[in-house]
Amino acid sequence: MAEFDFDAVVVGAGAVGLACGYALARRGLAVAVLEREAAIGQGVSSRNSEVIHGGLYYPTGSLKAELCVRGRRMLYAFLDAHHVDYDRCGKLVVATTAEEVARLDAIYDQAVTNDVEGMRKLTRAEARALEPELACEGALLSPESGVFDSHGYMLALQGEIEQAGGAVVLSTPFEGATPLPDGGFEVRAGGEEPAVLTCRLLVTAPGLSAQGVAANIAGFPAELIPPAHYGKGMYFRLVGKAPFARLIYPPPIPGALGTHYRRDLGGQAVFGPDLNYVDELDYSVDPDAAPGFYRYIRKFWPGLPDDSLTPDYAGIRPKIHGPGEPHSDFRIDGPDVHRVPGLAALFGIESPGLTSSLAIGEKAAERLGLPPAEAGA
Repeated sequence: MAEFDFDAVVVGAGAVGLACGYALARRGLAVAVLEREAAIGQGVSSRNSEVIHGGLYYPTGSLKAELCVRGRRMLYAFLDAHHVDYDRCGKLVVATTAEEVARLDAIYDQAVTNDVEGMRKLTRAEARALEPELACEGALLSPESGVFDSHGYMLALQGEIEQAGGAVVLSTPFEGATPLPDGGFEVRAGGEEPAVLTCRLLVTAPGLSAQGVAANIAGFPAELIPPAHYGKGMYFRLVGKAPFARLIYPPPIPGALGTHYRRDLGGQAVFGPDLNYVDELDYSVDPDAAPGFYRYIRKFWPGLPDDSLTPDYAGIRPKIHGPGEPHSDFRIDGPDVHRVPGLAALFGIESPGLTSSLAIGEKAAERLGLPPAEAGA
């Protein structure tokens, strides 16, 4: 048996990479998580809505449907066990026109198929009884949806990995990997102190860099690397009192869930994201987008005051479908797909990746042929 520096190396210390590291550490493996930035969670994981999704929309049999529901249940238990703050506030999916009411019926049926707990159809009067400032023709209530402290969650994952004897190595970009003749990998890491590591298993979960990382693994079939698309979403913050206690979502738009409302853990109202495909990583927020936000938001909140929205932040999602194309599923590709033993390569881990992260970690371990973690491990 060859000796390795680590049992497993994970590329990327965002929520999903850390969850993969945690899943491996729970199985007694010595894990190193490599992160090119100087802190954890600086990419996709720090520029999202911090929403815990119920799992309503995703097609039957998809990884998103399976892992969102499983991941949400695991996430609430993890947050409780690690005393990470969250608000299980619930979500209303609202129809603002009569034509959209039929779409709610389809979403409800899909949610029931996906085993989402507690779903209810609401009349306009019932929805307004919950949220008096809401304008709608009808709504769905998802009581299991919420918001949480995603950075506190990632710190808890890091703590679990390190407590198990693993390492989260910052400012250390992945530069390439080569399969070894007898199994395992030689991994080249950069940074101020470049290093070469060996490991038995390799998991790539670097979000926006997934395609470039896969291309730098010797023997990875180029034809199995999906196209990379950058889906930029901007957020605007409300100056004033938050109008709703629950998340408010319109029906999904092509390619995304649409501009929605949330009250963050600090009690402030945030709207977004919209969706625009871009060619580069640009996190600026265009103030000229505000009129579109006002028009969209006033469909469900006519009382939105003039001059009450201020540009907040933007995120970019690692999409593997382009404009006008159908939603893509998560890709968690194991050796049965790419024929590289010991490798799990993740692509297109966008929403609901944060909610699904613990279940994604478990699925990556499964793809590598590892046994389930022991209960309580």
